[in-house]
Amino acid sequence: MGARVAHIRLDARVGVRPAIYGNSYEIVQSPGWVAIRYEMVHETRLIPLDSRPHADARIKSYMGDARAHFEGSTLVVETTNFKPQSTYRGATASLKLIEHFTPISAKAVQWSVTLEDPHTWTRPWTFAMNLTKDSSQQIFEYGCTEGNYGLRDILSAERAAEKNGGAAKPAASRGRAGEE
Repeated sequence: MGARVAHIRLDARVGVRPAIYGNSYEIVQSPGWVAIRYEMVHETRLIPLDSRPHADARIKSYMGDARAHFEGSTLVVETTNFKPQSTYRGATASLKLIEHFTPISAKAVQWSVTLEDPHTWTRPWTFAMNLTKDSSQQIFEYGCTEGNYGLRDILSAERAAEKNGGAAKPAASRGRAGEE
């Protein structure tokens, strides 16, 4: 069986954290596994598709412990075992996410997530959105350029040095562009 790949462009981060950029994701299925690769911070969730149980509740991670299965054509992902620092909207380490990825057309997938935490909310709650499949949206490197000043300053220092016929001073000995 060959891998099924869906390149998805969406407007909120799977994992419940909306973002204003870096919203391309790639979902790849291979025998026994599904991988969801995020453009933002280059995180990848490797999710088993077999019926194995979740890791012991004492084992926590920032992205939680995910398990998946198909209900017809819908991919269902259940994630538990979050570190307390990574929970959402005041949830505790008891947070459980249940995501559904349901194809609704050749170019769209409905994504929904239900959040459960009896220590935080009186009942589970769900939100959903449609995701657009777009194979032209490649995943770009997520690179931090120190507030976007670092790269600009390095290049402007080198251009100034070239213009003056010398080498640029080391970065530690100069301020931001325009500062002396």
